[in-house]
Amino acid sequence: MRGHDLLSIAELAPSEVTRILETALSLKRDGGGQDTLRGQTLALVFEKPSLRTRVSFEVAMQQLGGTAIYLGQAEVGLGQREPVRDVARVLSRYVGVIAARVYSHQTLLDLARYSDAPVINALSDEEHPCQAMADLLTVLERFGTLRGVRLAFVGDGFNVAISLAEACALTGVSFAMASPDGYSLPDPTLRTVRELAAANGTHVDIYASPEEAVRGADVVYTDVWASMGQEDSYAQRKEAFRGFAITRELMALASPRAIFMHDLPAHRGDEVMDDVIEGAQSVVFDQAENRLHAQKAILALIAGRAEL
Repeated sequence: MRGHDLLSIAELAPSEVTRILETALSLKRDGGGQDTLRGQTLALVFEKPSLRTRVSFEVAMQQLGGTAIYLGQAEVGLGQREPVRDVARVLSRYVGVIAARVYSHQTLLDLARYSDAPVINALSDEEHPCQAMADLLTVLERFGTLRGVRLAFVGDGFNVAISLAEACALTGVSFAMASPDGYSLPDPTLRTVRELAAANGTHVDIYASPEEAVRGADVVYTDVWASMGQEDSYAQRKEAFRGFAITRELMALASPRAIFMHDLPAHRGDEVMDDVIEGAQSVVFDQAENRLHAQKAILALIAGRAEL
């Protein structure tokens, strides 16, 4: 993976996903890697504000011996103050790796095309691969395996769901999804994940009701109904997703060993009830912590000088 971009989970081979997870587990369990990125600098190019993504990347670089520079939209003005291709060519003269959090996936593709440094997708409107790796790491820690686990996603088929579906398809996790009509995975994504799932001995199922998706699931996962940049459609989305909230009654349909996951921030009382996110089955803060460990592994494998 050294020197390669990470823009989409679907671009990875199953062995590369496994390598990231193994490295993340090792770094989390045993520490180490302190000199892996010594002398390296990460540029965090963010069009959108962030808590978990920014802090976890900055701490990851520090723990790996490197440094991080945060560049918000006011400093860079991607595509406005300066063309994306120019930003990419300038930054890659200064830094060893770029993590970009952008509104449009095309911006990310342009950065990667013109940058000599590897580019990591820290979130776009189409994918959130770093979140998906942290999610898989959390599931692996809880169950000791990924193969044979059944994950139910209840919510919007947007960036988090897309990357998570791809990650599940590559690793033998069966993926079930429930969304209102018009809010499921995009058709091209659904075709891709079903092909990946078939090749890796699992399957992807789409349901109209959350009860069907959640019944017997080992993992119940949801996300906000209106992501950043979709605020204008919040009222419409809230109405469309009526009946799709994760409640204690819905969780009772899942496997007795089921865990609840959410990538945060959560809108309590909308997509999830407070007694679920604060309940014994919730692992949302373990999941948030694992952003750090997953991203340490990604950085070490993409930008590190030696295999861990």
